[in-house]
Amino acid sequence: MKILITGGAGFIGSNLAHFYDLNNPNDEVMVIDIFQNGLKFSNGHLKSFGHFKNLIGFKGEVYEGDINRRETLELIKEFAPNIIFHMAAISDTTIKEQGELIHTNLNTFRDLLNICKNLNTKMIYASSAATYGDAKSPQVVFANENPQNVYGFSKLMMDYLAMKYINNYNMHIVGLRYFNLYGQREFYKGSTASMVLQFGLQILNGYAPRLFKGSDKIFRDFVYIKDALNATILAVDAKPGIYNVGTAIPRSFQEIADILQKELGTNYGSEYIENPYAKQYQYFTQADITQTISNLKYQPKYSLEDGIKDYIEEIKRIFDQEVKK
Repeated sequence: MKILITGGAGFIGSNLAHFYDLNNPNDEVMVIDIFQNGLKFSNGHLKSFGHFKNLIGFKGEVYEGDINRRETLELIKEFAPNIIFHMAAISDTTIKEQGELIHTNLNTFRDLLNICKNLNTKMIYASSAATYGDAKSPQVVFANENPQNVYGFSKLMMDYLAMKYINNYNMHIVGLRYFNLYGQREFYKGSTASMVLQFGLQILNGYAPRLFKGSDKIFRDFVYIKDALNATILAVDAKPGIYNVGTAIPRSFQEIADILQKELGTNYGSEYIENPYAKQYQYFTQADITQTISNLKYQPKYSLEDGIKDYIEEIKRIFDQEVKK
């Protein structure tokens, strides 16, 4: 098999790359990523999260390329993959550059779908729980979506486009609406990394974790990367469509801080700050995974406690090797 991973030096993409290295060494795997280059959006956040350290140990092919550029798309055609895992995107929910985000996330997705149509390639891509916005819980695919930011809007439009191609051309396309992911290889997302990692690093630095006021009443469906990776691999042989990837069990941000302090043996309490994103914030997310269980044969294995316990040594390593130095 020939496997292409866009955004392959990022969080989900690099985990996929290492999965294939470990489990399918005979497959030909190509990673495409623009990599970090210091460029930032007007909000001060990095434009790219891809980092070479996420791919250390990966034995496949790596190509630096922007999916918005024609030469990168031509390379993909030449490679002629059997499967594309499309994980590249602008994923910052707080940026103001709407046109740039829509172009990167939606326009280029159409280009990739046309390549898949012509090559009979399977497409597995990252959608997002941001499509739901303030929709009532549990969130159900294509029911009451109301994205609160341009990122969520772009992913919803990608899902609509994917369904058009599925219905019109009988293509194998699976969109995965990942809920709040955390786990290995997320460090280089910087300020957009999960609060599991951010709280953990704050605690290891000797500080009380900083939470938004009312965090005991802000609930999210937190998904460990190993569960998300499992769902992504299962999508290769699943029924085409759009699926939620979550646990269906919402937990509060306060619980994250408390579990981390238990695992790290600290008792710093918590510091509470105002939420600067209050008007565009999701206060309760819970994935309806009925169809995910049925059509992907997916079952989440990690509770929040289990995921943090499995992740904790990596958080310590990040603090020692990346933060302290």
